[in-house]
Formats: sequence, C-alpha cells, structure tokens
Amino acid sequence: MMVGGRMKHAVAAALAWLALASGSAQAELLCPKREVAAIDGRMLGHIRYDEARAADLVAAPAGFAIGGPCRVRPEVAYDLGRMLAAADSDPQVKGRLRSVSCYRSIAHQRQVFCGAIGPKKRARTAADRARFVGPPGYSEHATGYAIDFGTRPSPGCPDVAACFAGTVAGRWLIQHGPEYGFELSFPPGNAQGVTWEPWHWRWVGTSLLIPGAAAARATFAGARAAFPARPTITDNPARALAPVPGFTMPR
Repeated sequence: MMVGGRMKHAVAAALAWLALASGSAQAELLCPKREVAAIDGRMLGHIRYDEARAADLVAAPAGFAIGGPCRVRPEVAYDLGRMLAAADSDPQVKGRLRSVSCYRSIAHQRQVFCGAIGPKKRARTAADRARFVGPPGYSEHATGYAIDFGTRPSPGCPDVAACFAGTVAGRWLIQHGPEYGFELSFPPGNAQGVTWEPWHWRWVGTSLLIPGAAAARATFAGARAAFPARPTITDNPARALAPVPGFTMPR
C-alpha cells in the first residue's frame, strides 16, 4: 500500500500548484542566460512536478526499453506488465509496444530541454522548445509515472512523432491504455498549448483502491482538473488487479 508520507507529499504538491496558480509571475533560470517567468503556476504551459527519489523507482519489464533503461514507480511497472502481456496476446501488436523514455531526473531534463535551443537547432527559444518538451522541473517524467511509448519496427515513423498514433501499437495503446490506468497527457488542441503527443502517457491507476493510485492522482490533480487528459481515466472502485502469470509487483 502507499506509504503515508509519500501520499502527504503528493497532496502537498497539488495544493502548492493551486496556490501558485493564483499568484504572480516568478522569474526562473531554465537554461544558461535564459530566464523565463512562471505565470499562473506554470512554466511555458507546463506544471511543476517534484523529482521522484531513486529508491522509489524500479526497472520496467525486461525487453520494454528502447536504448537507455526505463525506470518507473513499482505500481506503474505492475500495470505496465499487465498491459504488455495483453498487448502480446494480439499477434499484430506482440513485441511492438516499447518505451522511448520513462523517468528523467531534473538534471537530465535540463540537458534535453536546453540542449536543443539555439541557432540551427530544433528550437530558437525556450517557448518554442516547451511546445514539445517540458522545462526542467516541469516535466511529468520526473515523477516516475510518465512513459513515452514507441514501437518497433517503425518504418517511416520516427520516435516521439504524431505518426505513432497511426501505428498498430499506437492504435492499440489509445484503445486499451486506460484499461490499465494510463491516460494521454496532451491530447490534440490541449489548453496547455503543448503539441499533441500520442506517445506520452501518465499512470494514475484505474481505481483509487489500487496501491499508489491516490498519490499519482494527487500529483497530477492540477493538470487533470484544468487540462483533462484523453482518454480520461475515471475512478472504477470495482476494478481489481488481475495477476499476470510470471509477473509480480516489484518491491
């Protein structure tokens, strides 16, 4: 079950966001020589999130990650294992649903965000970059609940691109992801002003009765209330965790 201290921390984070939302703008140094103001509690459309402790993370199911390792919260790993088992039961999807990125520390996020800003780079300004990537300290990836999904093979469709929604794995995820507690953070035309990201999903659990779900929902309370995800997860108290043969809850 969820440790009381972690639950209190998540609730405090949600309350802090709501407090910031009613406050004035605050300048923050995101990248070298790039100071940006946080307005209504957000930074360039993104909400602030605390960084998960390394001790609170576990490795995702074997064979899921593309490239670097994938670490998530134990409760995420459990539902992820269930979802991958279900995906593998479909011959067309088996082995295709993979991860491009999972937990990212704030320091790593700073490299990802700032490293692509400048002349002849992907973005000319921090605002341009924020349309695709959360600023350091404002990324869901730091929480340990978010995953950027990808697919292999992926001919003609690079990672973290809108075309993922049209792949076999992407279509399956959009249809079945909510059944395992995952919701799409940035749907088309979202009010946060973030580019549609059919690959970026966050785990909130299918029911508040599931271990860790209450803390996850408290972490994303501000985002879920003001900027609803799609498909949206609603509470289902009757839903139980169905065991997956050969897969146990990581500790």
